[in-house]
Amino acid sequence: MSDPSTASIVSTPPAQADVVAPTGAGLPQSNEKPRGLLGDAWRDLRRKPLFWISATLIVIFLLMAAFPQLFAPGDAVNGTLSRSLNKPSAEGWFGYDVQGRDVYARVIYGARASIVVAVLSVIGTLLVGGAMGIISGYRGGWVDGLLSRIADVFFGLPFVLGAIVILTTFNGSGSGNSKAQIMGLVIASLIVLSWPVVMRLMRSSVLATKEADYIVAARALGAGTGRIILKHLLPNCLAPLLVYGTIMVGSFIGAEATLSFLGVGLKSPVVSWGIMISDGQQFIRVAPGLVFFPAAFLVTAVLSFVMLGEAVREALDPKLR
Repeated sequence: MSDPSTASIVSTPPAQADVVAPTGAGLPQSNEKPRGLLGDAWRDLRRKPLFWISATLIVIFLLMAAFPQLFAPGDAVNGTLSRSLNKPSAEGWFGYDVQGRDVYARVIYGARASIVVAVLSVIGTLLVGGAMGIISGYRGGWVDGLLSRIADVFFGLPFVLGAIVILTTFNGSGSGNSKAQIMGLVIASLIVLSWPVVMRLMRSSVLATKEADYIVAARALGAGTGRIILKHLLPNCLAPLLVYGTIMVGSFIGAEATLSFLGVGLKSPVVSWGIMISDGQQFIRVAPGLVFFPAAFLVTAVLSFVMLGEAVREALDPKLR
């Protein structure tokens, strides 16, 4: 899958021919207003069943993360040992884990940590990488060279290995970090290891846009650097960044689950899908639901964000329509 670029998204309208249409020719007059890029994209998205399916699933997951008590009124943290490894029943739809905790309630409450970590990591990555890309692409010269070499250094770090080193150093056993600190460290590690991709994407968009006629005209009229970037350059470079950010949410949900499964990401008392899969793998033969149910929700969430990102990318790219 190739990264979207503004070269295929931002297009200039065709030149209008100097021909006056005859009036009174009996042709039907259309009252439809001309649409811009976002209007055409929304019109195309409304016709895609894949967009509505993925958007509906994402809304459900967001509601689960914001209001888990609406979906699971049970206790996701405390359990009763007398119900240890009980099979799914009317009382516990997904059964109970080894500590007698309701698996269904834990799966519902696990969406909050996974989605919050992924969304905040994506926001931080877009801000850091986007700012670096704008500075690098707009300034050019030695500034571009310096920032590009710094990005190359981070590109050389393997993602999983780098995250393990960072989290083991600051979130090792006996660190005594709180829930917020643990989540903050995971978010920081994801941002540190992912911003170079966004930086290169934004840099390429700025390089393709900064010599456009409207940018040259704004510069000739005396507009400052800040106004050019905020009013003219940034709005025309955001489309590929937003598409990539949507896909990256799904990727970060999977990355958080991977790190938690390895024991270096989120840790108890935080409830997440990765922790549940890690705890349930030891009992997969006795109670496979301990792994199957959180894994099913994890895969569905990741696929939902990836499918939404692909649908938006196809809608914003005229070549893919």
